[in-house]
Amino acid sequence: MNNESKGMFFGLLGVASFGLTLPAIRYIIDFFDPIFIGLGRAVVAAVVASLLLLFSRQTLPSKEQLKKLAVVALGVVVGFPVLTSWAMQTVPASHGGVVLGVLPLATAIVGTIISKERPSIGFWMSAIVGSSIVITYSFLMGANSIHLGDIALFGAVVCAAIGYSVGGELSKQMGGWQVICWTLVISLPFILLPALSMWPENITNIPINIWLGFLYLALVSQLFGFFLWNKGLSLGGVVRVSQTQLVQPFITIIASTILLNESLDAMTIVFAILIISTVAISKKMKIRVKS
Repeated sequence: MNNESKGMFFGLLGVASFGLTLPAIRYIIDFFDPIFIGLGRAVVAAVVASLLLLFSRQTLPSKEQLKKLAVVALGVVVGFPVLTSWAMQTVPASHGGVVLGVLPLATAIVGTIISKERPSIGFWMSAIVGSSIVITYSFLMGANSIHLGDIALFGAVVCAAIGYSVGGELSKQMGGWQVICWTLVISLPFILLPALSMWPENITNIPINIWLGFLYLALVSQLFGFFLWNKGLSLGGVVRVSQTQLVQPFITIIASTILLNESLDAMTIVFAILIISTVAISKKMKIRVKS
């Protein structure tokens, strides 16, 4: 397998590990504050990341790398987790999964800006069509209006696109798992107190299955999933591998139906297929790497 194929493989594994994120948030949102879900999971992940870095004796990042790690932290440690947690208070997880279907295109845009990858015109035409489909879906599901949850989800898309792109490029220098571990570690001093301030009352009354859902978010969505995802981005390129996210809406919708008993209406299925089709077409378009 060449690096691009390896990158696509690891990217798909990463996307599969992220696929239950929205259903998991929706599953536990009645027991925890959105801030606690968004930042608390990062605190747990940061503790594990600290141990991994300590026992593997990793060298400290340079000043330039620390700046980039801070950008990644704002995107995937603070922005995306908190905004998606807020969104899951008002919209179903399956709805959120379709809205996040624009994330591959958003990541490709940011990736083009910060990397040497230059997609063709056909790629961008597909990206515009895909974004239009997502916006149309949001309007139709919201009775011709934008819900607060949709605004939060689109904000989450921007945060994730920036975090993924910068993290993917940085992974070429530091390694994929090192990037997310250092990102979490440098975030810990800033997120610890806000997370603790939202610590739930009467924790003994919270069912074990709810805590297991929280642990999935902390250890898989916030940590180990990024080991695979960042490795894929570094091997295959941010723009190309970002398109593996096209399978995530399907994973999210199916999981929401099975785990949360959410209704799977025909409109959601049609729009999910349309979104994935446009991203699949864009994936076949040429991407030139600038020398």
